[in-house]
Amino acid sequence: MSNHLSKQFDLELENIRTRILQMGGLVEKQVLAAVEAFDTGSLEELQQIVDGDSEVDAYEVGIDEDCTLLIARRQPTARDLRLIMAISRIVTDLERIGDKASKIANMSRQLQLGEGQRIARLPDVLHAGKLATDMLQGALDSLARMDVAAAQQVIASDKAIDAAFNGILRQLITYMMEDPRTISEALGIIWVAKAIERVGDHAVNIAENVIYVVSGVDVRHAAAIRPQADTR
Repeated sequence: MSNHLSKQFDLELENIRTRILQMGGLVEKQVLAAVEAFDTGSLEELQQIVDGDSEVDAYEVGIDEDCTLLIARRQPTARDLRLIMAISRIVTDLERIGDKASKIANMSRQLQLGEGQRIARLPDVLHAGKLATDMLQGALDSLARMDVAAAQQVIASDKAIDAAFNGILRQLITYMMEDPRTISEALGIIWVAKAIERVGDHAVNIAENVIYVVSGVDVRHAAAIRPQADTR
């Protein structure tokens, strides 16, 4: 590849990286806003989150198209090809996180419009939401810096959000056993908590892809993650 073409490729690749980080920032805001709106019950804010999902979808379509064209035109190899492949997977995870934010907002609106609230908004749901958004932010930071250590920290954090979800589940089961009238509302809150937990799972996926780009090692199903940096 000539020097001119190499510089053009680098510019195109950097543009894609910039846009995926912008997309990540958008979905991070959506998740945080959805969790906060679940607590406050702001119907206007909940609707804004749902309406914003189309912007996330537009990012996904545009970035996917650019990745396909870049592979076709430049035929990248080694680490550059891994980066493009990883970005294609990451953009899917980000789109699904955006979907989770929208679904949290929809369920929160249903709970708000339901017949009374027999269950107080659990602080643990907010705690789980904070854990999820912290994981997402950490995953995006690791992507921006191509930082394996930061990516590993995100993966290690998954146990905490799983524990938070299990704690929420135990509390809501107690509510349902003590008062069957809370079953419908409790199931809605469980649905919200599960969506938050899935945000954490998608953040882990992003972190695993960062490790793949840097090391060339696919750690998605590895029991231990100790990749060595690959500078190719």
